[in-house]
Order: sequence, then structure tokens, then C-alpha cells
Amino acid sequence: MNSQHLKTRARVAALTRHHPNDKTTTDLARDFRAERLAEYIKRAVDKAPPLTQAQRDRLAVLLQGAVPPDVPETKAVSQGIATSGGAAR
Repeated sequence: MNSQHLKTRARVAALTRHHPNDKTTTDLARDFRAERLAEYIKRAVDKAPPLTQAQRDRLAVLLQGAVPPDVPETKAVSQGIATSGGAAR
């Protein structure tokens, strides 16, 4: 984690402590998590062998928060994939 990440994480923590329900707090927390996730995905993709188009399509659907059509709902829930009815347990 670089110094900018540390500063942003500290700001999120302070805002959460003092203004937990404020839109600025939730927006900053969301943006911080999204940036960290993007960095993680980039590192994972850079290390992995090339993906097929079908694999890229499936991963894109997961990032959009929907269940791929070829994944039955019971399998989706067991794998932790969010379904249209809400988050998987």
C-alpha cells in the first residue's frame, strides 16, 4: 500500500468515525475500495495466462453483479456469486 492509499484509508476511517452516514463518507469509501479492487484485478490478470473470450465475458458479468446465464442459482449461491435477488450468503 503506497502513501496515497494510507492517507485515503485514514481519511475514510476518520469520516466513518465522525460522519458514518454522510454521502461524502460512503462515496469516498466506495471509490477507495473500487480503486483497490481494480489494482488487485490488474495484478491477477497480469500474472494469469491469457483468458478466452468466454472467460473474460463471465468475469465481466461477475463485476456487473449479475449471475451468468449458465450458472444455476443454487450453484451461484454456493460459489458466493450475487444473484438478482440480492447478495449470495
